[in-house]
Amino acid sequence: MTDTSSAAPSRVATKRTVLMCRPDFFNVVYRINPWMDPQLPTDTSLAVTQWEALYRTYLDLGFEVHLIDPIEGLPDMVYAANGGFVIDNIAYGASFTYPERQPEGPAYMDWFRENGFDVRVPENINEGEGDFLLVGEVILAGTGFRSATNSHEELGRIYGREVVTLELTNPSFYHLDTAVAVLDPSAAPGEANIAYLPSAFNEKGLAVLRERFPDAVIVNEEDASVLGLNSFSDGYNVVIASRAKDFERQLRERGYNPIGVDLSELLLGGGGVKCCTLELRR
Repeated sequence: MTDTSSAAPSRVATKRTVLMCRPDFFNVVYRINPWMDPQLPTDTSLAVTQWEALYRTYLDLGFEVHLIDPIEGLPDMVYAANGGFVIDNIAYGASFTYPERQPEGPAYMDWFRENGFDVRVPENINEGEGDFLLVGEVILAGTGFRSATNSHEELGRIYGREVVTLELTNPSFYHLDTAVAVLDPSAAPGEANIAYLPSAFNEKGLAVLRERFPDAVIVNEEDASVLGLNSFSDGYNVVIASRAKDFERQLRERGYNPIGVDLSELLLGGGGVKCCTLELRR
């Protein structure tokens, strides 16, 4: 009999600091992605209840959670990840594609300033951590639906880091954080430190992912369809959509501790766990 007790790597949780926004004004009143249908009823109180469960999960994990006040008339402000991108206390602001969300950019930049961050006003269209994911010293940057490729160049100048462009091709996975999950940004090269959905990318992007992350977790279409990849990890605990069962199985096999939460009401707006979570890296 083969001993598999030590097969999974030992994972280490590290404290995270995040920014969130209560969905007090969440509603689907327009359509800017395939998930949204204004004809379907939206239960704002249920969205708040589900969001509070995510909030408590982060507190239980020892995260430092900051809150930005929601603004009436900005129903998508709950998706805090799109509000900017923060490394080394520098906050690169968001400039949204659609007019419905454009006021969110200045609102988040105001919060960054008030809380001591060095704010860089964007010159190019970008939707923050929705399309920018830090993995080690490298920034994976999505394009194709929301963030413009010239924002990737701006990002590289601001942070002085390598930026790797990945083109998204499936409109249901319109932000990079719906198609890639960062499992351990500090993992050594060659370790399985991301998960992704192959069909969300063009052949060029897929080749880049395969070369850089040969042992990545590959998530199936069913789990991706409930935004299972839209997850948040501290290096050991991975908060995911509770319905992403095969992804949960794979995470356990890799030595992670998956924690399922139900954000089904917020899924009606096209967002999940990661969409509600903006990491603040001082």
